[in-house]
Amino acid sequence: MPKQYPKEVRERAVRLVLEHLAEYPSVWEACRAIAPKLDVGAESLRKWVRQAQTDAGERPGVTADMAEENRRLRAEVRELKRANEILRAAWAFFAAELDRPRKSS
Repeated sequence: MPKQYPKEVRERAVRLVLEHLAEYPSVWEACRAIAPKLDVGAESLRKWVRQAQTDAGERPGVTADMAEENRRLRAEVRELKRANEILRAAWAFFAAELDRPRKSS
C-alpha cells in the first residue's frame, strides 16, 4: 500500500522543488535530487509538483478542487440512481397490487 504523507510534508517538498527548479534542467531532475533528502519518492514528489502547478494555473489539467467536486458529484449521482431503482421497484409492486382484481363480499 502506498505511503501516505502529511499535507505539510507534501507542501514543503513541493515548495522546495519550485524554489530550486532553476538549478535543474527539468522538474524530474529536481525531484530526483530533492526527494531523498526529504525521504519521499521522486515520482510521488513529481506528481505533487505537477498537481501544484495545475492548481496554480501554470499547466493545463484538472485542479484538485475540481477533481474533488467530480468525486462528490459522481457519488451523488450513484446514490440518486439507487434511489430511482428503489422507487421504480416500489412503483411496479404497487401498480401490480392495483391491477389485481378485488374479491367482492
